[in-house]
Amino acid sequence: MVILEQGVMTISTKIKIDTRINGQGNYATEYPILRQTKRAPYQIGSLSSGGIHLSYEIHGSGGRTLIYLPGLLLGADLNRRLARDLAEKGNRVILMDFPGHGSSDKPISVFEHSMDRYAAHALALLDHLEVDKAVIGGVSLGANVSLFLALSYPERVKGLLIEMPVLDYGIPDAAAVFLPLLLASRHARLTYRFFNRVVQALPRTPVEALNSFLNAATISPDQAEAVLEGIFVGRLFPSQDELSSIRVPAMVLGHRADFIHSLADARHLASILPEATFVQAKSLVELRATPKRLTDSIAQFLNYVHSLSSKS
Repeated sequence: MVILEQGVMTISTKIKIDTRINGQGNYATEYPILRQTKRAPYQIGSLSSGGIHLSYEIHGSGGRTLIYLPGLLLGADLNRRLARDLAEKGNRVILMDFPGHGSSDKPISVFEHSMDRYAAHALALLDHLEVDKAVIGGVSLGANVSLFLALSYPERVKGLLIEMPVLDYGIPDAAAVFLPLLLASRHARLTYRFFNRVVQALPRTPVEALNSFLNAATISPDQAEAVLEGIFVGRLFPSQDELSSIRVPAMVLGHRADFIHSLADARHLASILPEATFVQAKSLVELRATPKRLTDSIAQFLNYVHSLSSKS
């Protein structure tokens, strides 16, 4: 694993941000700033799971481990600020890119992309890091994968942190959004590749969550088609009976502003999971734009889960 300093800081009225993608491209782009900022380093590692190279990041240290997984087509940079904030509160937060996402390999076989396969890769990450049990969580796709992991490997899960799950209410709207993207990746590849090149040429911003969306837009049509078809052909979430059997502490986060990640889905999931607490975000972007309130609640939840583990 290699320790990297994220960003190159200046004391003048501009900040130099590393805009390389996978180490390539221009080294830095300048953006105006109001004050100097310093970001802590983090570790980058990789593992091989099922013959696929997977990339991950480690923020913080110690035995209080949270595995946090990204949304559909997005990478670890989506959750990097959350990881830093929780690491400052004494947690070790590990972000992993699924196959077809972020810096991980991007296989074009649809059979490599499913909730069950992704859950198995998250389990492989626990084994790779020699972590017996951890709190598992994620946003959107990562939230649903976490549920499958807790269902299939309950002995490895201390607790669940579920942000914006997609269940019964959200599936039709998710299909309405992603089906056109799937069809474009299959039937309009010249246009899709032109769009890839346009986005690749854009400078990356100081906002890591926004960069995650920009990077997702550079995925080739073959790779996007494999991910989207694999996910939507497979099973998207466990049954209600299966969810009611998951008996670990859980925190479920939801909000009103997004029709794909329905507030009704989040509330319903919190009512099904036997040991769940529901927390409502003020907006779609609160956890990544003005995160203190939610980050403090998450930190308290992690403290509670690890205190239970210590007592047992």
